[in-house]
Amino acid sequence: MAEAQPTQDKPTLDKTALDTTPLDTTPLDTTPLEETVLDETPSAKRPKIGEGPGRLLVSLYGLFTVAAGSRSAYQLIAQYHKAPLSYILSAFAAVVYAFILLTLIRGGESARRIALACCGVELAGVLVIGTLSIVVPSWFPDQTVWSYYGAGYLCIPLILPVTGMLWLRRAGQQPRPEADAGAESLPHARPAEA
Repeated sequence: MAEAQPTQDKPTLDKTALDTTPLDTTPLDTTPLEETVLDETPSAKRPKIGEGPGRLLVSLYGLFTVAAGSRSAYQLIAQYHKAPLSYILSAFAAVVYAFILLTLIRGGESARRIALACCGVELAGVLVIGTLSIVVPSWFPDQTVWSYYGAGYLCIPLILPVTGMLWLRRAGQQPRPEADAGAESLPHARPAEA
């Protein structure tokens, strides 16, 4: 004969603990979670740094990346012995242009800060190399992108970082959402009761 199993108390439903408030019938926010959580600033409040006037910067930095990169690649391969310093500096300028281009395309606050720093490096390079190419021309037997303040490129290498820095500063001064504004864009949820 089977032994009697001890009886376990079945949990009872406490009807007083039920939440009797009506359900919230407002529609849920259908914004993808990736945009809500990871986007540092809502696109409605702050334009991306590569949009609007930033598109012109993206175009110019793209053009200068290709121009400086292809010029320096050819010169480093075919004419390295003539002016190695000039060609290496042109290759460095191409890398700086490419990095700024990528950060402008990426967008976001951290990319804006990196692009701003790179524009500072670019401006310093144009000013230092431009001055050295005038003061000590023997160091530069052939021109770099930044020689004579970018005169070989219509001085655009001198104007471009200044314009880029102004745009990036302006894009950074757009209204920012409040710290808890991100929670408002999440799907509706009831706060936990204590």
